[in-house]
Amino acid sequence: MPTKAELKLKGKKVKLKVRTGDKVVVIAGKDKGQIGFIAAVSPEDMKAIVLQENPENPEQPQPLNAATKHFKAKFQGQKSARIRIPVPIHVSNLMVIDPNTDEPTRIGRRKEGDKIVRYAKKSGKTLDDKPNISAKD
Repeated sequence: MPTKAELKLKGKKVKLKVRTGDKVVVIAGKDKGQIGFIAAVSPEDMKAIVLQENPENPEQPQPLNAATKHFKAKFQGQKSARIRIPVPIHVSNLMVIDPNTDEPTRIGRRKEGDKIVRYAKKSGKTLDDKPNISAKD
């Protein structure tokens, strides 16, 4: 049986402070202090997958909050492998990095003209809403 809070959330569209492409810092958990970018967001679960720049292979970023999955060889000649897969992080454990000051900041919403935009509360500057999927900023 769902709780009263779950029923309330079910009827509302959840608005998150983070979006795909935002540069974030992890503020809690085993990867505390690590900086990465958001690859995917799940508003229903309030979770995000965060990836980090990989210096050895820039085309394949490393996952933050990764779990190791073991694959057993099924055929002769095939090798067993251990693969790191990304595990979603709750958005309350992430803070967006202000593009002007490069420091973690809270995000607010305000109306500019007829649009609602996100802004960094530390600097007061608006954040661009164009997704930036590259690890380099």
